[in-house]
Amino acid sequence: MIRGIRGAITVMNNDKNEILSATKELLEEIVESNNIDQDMIASVIFSMTSDLNQAFPAVAAREIGWTAVPLFCSQELEVEGALKKCIRVLIHYNTNKKADEIRHIYLREAKKLRPDLIKKGEGINGR
Repeated sequence: MIRGIRGAITVMNNDKNEILSATKELLEEIVESNNIDQDMIASVIFSMTSDLNQAFPAVAAREIGWTAVPLFCSQELEVEGALKKCIRVLIHYNTNKKADEIRHIYLREAKKLRPDLIKKGEGINGR
């Protein structure tokens, strides 16, 4: 069965190295929290807010070794009042885990996107 694993992280600046570093941090936290086997990843979709345009977050995934995984980047919808400088990810993952066993990870200011997960003790890894 394919499950979706969500996550997001914010950066302070529209800077290539900061975008790539934050994306790697997010992916590594998702991998660790969900015990992900790279061979079981079906595909990954990244989005970034329109105020970020100095790097493709998929580059960070390639740099951590996800060379055989289909990756796709897009721009997040511009919605008034939405969180700025945010990188989001949706990982399509082959697993036998139940939906409530998946850990969705929201770091830094992106924790504001899913306060319901914070109440459940998920996605709050202090960064």
